[in-house]
Amino acid sequence: MPSHPTVLLTGASGVVGSALLPRLTDCRTIALTHRTPVAGADEQLAGDLTAPRLGLDADTYRRLAARVDAIVHCAALTGFSSGAEAAHALNTAGTRQMTRLAADADAVLYHVSTAFVDRTDLTRAQLGQDHGDATARPEDYLDSKRAGEDVVRSSGVPAVIVRPSVVIGDAVTGAISAFQGMHGVIHGLLRGLLPLVPVPADSPVDFVPQDVVAATIAGLVRQGRRDGEVWVTAGDSALRTECTLRVIHDTADELGLTAARPRIVGPEMVDRLIRPVFIANLHPRARRRFDDMLAMTALFAHGHVFPTSLGRIDGIPEALSAGELESALRASVAYMARTRGMVRRAAQPVRTAEQVPA
Repeated sequence: MPSHPTVLLTGASGVVGSALLPRLTDCRTIALTHRTPVAGADEQLAGDLTAPRLGLDADTYRRLAARVDAIVHCAALTGFSSGAEAAHALNTAGTRQMTRLAADADAVLYHVSTAFVDRTDLTRAQLGQDHGDATARPEDYLDSKRAGEDVVRSSGVPAVIVRPSVVIGDAVTGAISAFQGMHGVIHGLLRGLLPLVPVPADSPVDFVPQDVVAATIAGLVRQGRRDGEVWVTAGDSALRTECTLRVIHDTADELGLTAARPRIVGPEMVDRLIRPVFIANLHPRARRRFDDMLAMTALFAHGHVFPTSLGRIDGIPEALSAGELESALRASVAYMARTRGMVRRAAQPVRTAEQVPA
């Protein structure tokens, strides 16, 4: 790969793409956009990931393929309520279009997947989709991402599969281009809309700041790495459920919010006791909101520790410590609370983990 490669980036306006773009200053960047223009790319090209030749005419496509040295495919449908057809249209069929471009361009493909493809134990029942009023269906997302990885592996193009866990905001500022699923759970906790969490107290809650994910991908591109699977996760340092809830509660307290700490219950208690006694009589909208939040928390219930590549590959970030993860979570909670207008009065600055008394 050239020392200053031309990189095609999809999803440049998304969470990972917007954090990655400023880190590719030693590359010539072309952002493939659909609806949202982006700032910071050297070029922008309007296209459609689900269309043949990315929706480009033959000459434009041919010129693009002749220039591109690497493709970073961040674009994905990450919402859990869009349905299986929409998820596969972008996450699977869209990935197939990118592998074709990589083959035509003789380029390396950096495909951003998710660490949760490793949760093959998750079933529809465990995800809370066989009952209740949930519209969120995480299994549609996970199925489409697994299928996307299969497309990459079977394509024959040089490719690196990047598997981040849940992506939160910047480690220092908490800023993020769009709130993700975990932010919805945090919002529910801060608003008192999630009085219980059906995740065992010692389950690992694996999340990583967006800047760590971006730095990892930039490092892989800079190295010219051409194959393998790279796990961008907290690994053994992942906070447990009880610790995660404590950090969120303490941050809310520092912001002047009166968020009650939820009760941790076994997942089996939801359908056996809590739903029929407490949830069944709620307004349909409240029931649906509750079930959608449960669908997200189910990703962590009885989860195992993910592998991590952080600190094990030259040129990418070091592994995160538990203290660093706590600080990043505090920053994300504070950013979301302030952005959503939840902080009503002046509050003391949120302390980092190193500043919190033992």
